Amino acid sequence: MAKRPSLTTDRLRLRPFMSGDAEEVTRLAGAREVADTTLHIPHPYSLDDALDWITSQDIAWDRGDAANFAIERREDGQLLGAIGVHLNREHEYAEMGYWIGVSHWNQGYCTEAGERALEFAFEKLKLNRVQARHFSRNPASGRVMQKLGMQPEGTLRQVVKKWDRFEDLVLYSILKSDWEAGR
Repeated sequence: MAKRPSLTTDRLRLRPFMSGDAEEVTRLAGAREVADTTLHIPHPYSLDDALDWITSQDIAWDRGDAANFAIERREDGQLLGAIGVHLNREHEYAEMGYWIGVSHWNQGYCTEAGERALEFAFEKLKLNRVQARHFSRNPASGRVMQKLGMQPEGTLRQVVKKWDRFEDLVLYSILKSDWEAGR
């Protein structure tokens, strides 16, 4: 794929992660509250974990597997979290994932970043569908998906295990035609 882009919104810049972000990623993603609401973030989360994850983003982009972005506040460059899409090129869809640092929750950043990520997915990556899943015990993530125009498709009961407990995942999706109709 081409060079990794940066995307902007009114308040945010979605940009590639850099190795210099590692300490802040460790602090933000290392919060137990963040790790507890995401499937793939371990706790504790070390600086090495952050560096490995940041390095993996360039590899995933170059292979065409994923487009992940740092969510940065434009006014002061503060790193807020991450958002990305993991691609299935054969079937022209992606799985969206995101996390936001606890001190930045409930400020609309995730929804704003999600709107821009969907635009990128449908317009630049030419996808037909974007889906996302959240733990059923994390309805705030589901509200973000609803604000993005995603529709609930059902609950996958006890489909994953996080920290010795089985979790239900609620599946949402949006089709390109739905997204275009809502613009």
